[in-house]
Amino acid sequence: MVASIDELVSRAKELPPTKMAVAAAGDEAVLESVFRAWQEGIIEPVLVGDKEKIIEAQKELNKDFAAEIIEVENKKAAADKVMELIAKGEADFPMKGLLSSSIILRALMNKEYGLRQEGLLSLVTVIYLKREQRIVLLSDAGLNIAPDLKDKVEIIKNAVTIARSLGIEYPKVAPLAAVEEIKESMPATLEAAQLAKMADRNQIKNCSIDGPLALDNAILPEAAKHKGISGEVAGKADILLTPDIEAGNILYKAWILYAGFSSASVVYGAKVPLVLTSRADSPKTKFNSIALAKMVTLGLADL
Repeated sequence: MVASIDELVSRAKELPPTKMAVAAAGDEAVLESVFRAWQEGIIEPVLVGDKEKIIEAQKELNKDFAAEIIEVENKKAAADKVMELIAKGEADFPMKGLLSSSIILRALMNKEYGLRQEGLLSLVTVIYLKREQRIVLLSDAGLNIAPDLKDKVEIIKNAVTIARSLGIEYPKVAPLAAVEEIKESMPATLEAAQLAKMADRNQIKNCSIDGPLALDNAILPEAAKHKGISGEVAGKADILLTPDIEAGNILYKAWILYAGFSSASVVYGAKVPLVLTSRADSPKTKFNSIALAKMVTLGLADL
């Protein structure tokens, strides 16, 4: 089982490089992380977009690396070309460059490329908890705005798949809320209880679910013990399901941007993971996300 982001990167470096296609690659921040991933043997990059901008960005970084460059007319064409390469087996997974998320997500879900699946796309973030010295998966901090019960089932399924690709065979899922009691005035608590019962009945497979749980009682054994909360999940959660995008985004930014926790994120729900990072994310976070996408891509074959 992967225990840290550093271990995740180390494992990605040990395996043969996979081919990553970058849509609208003419961006210094993106290319900095791509260069490092190439330099450390994690990927072989294919850079798709405005060739002049890509070369100029490489010059600005003063980093020239062996990468195939495919020129296209515009950003939409770049997203489409990346998915076409993956569909043809000429690349393994995509990365978002300097283009809007909506453009690359539409290309990913385009039936023409056969990458779409029945479920929901969601953002899954792997975060290293310094105090506990372990990783936890957080979802969804950036894609689904107000997921209902059905959506949350799909978000859990995606996170479970990512967790299992990292060696967490039977992840523990904590649907987060402000309290542990089920309150009609707090819909997140009602849905958490429903999700837990669905897992008990094997309607959500390959994981255990218990909730609602507040954040401290989900990840801190001493907090759960102090409050008298027992069970498989309390204090030991592998996956944190946030009630909505606001809660997820605030928690993500508090941990990553303020506390400085290491992280990596991918969008999952299609046949391949998508590296879709924020412009505010550091080059290191982008690099970590590339390593995660590689591990997920290789891990899916074993599930």
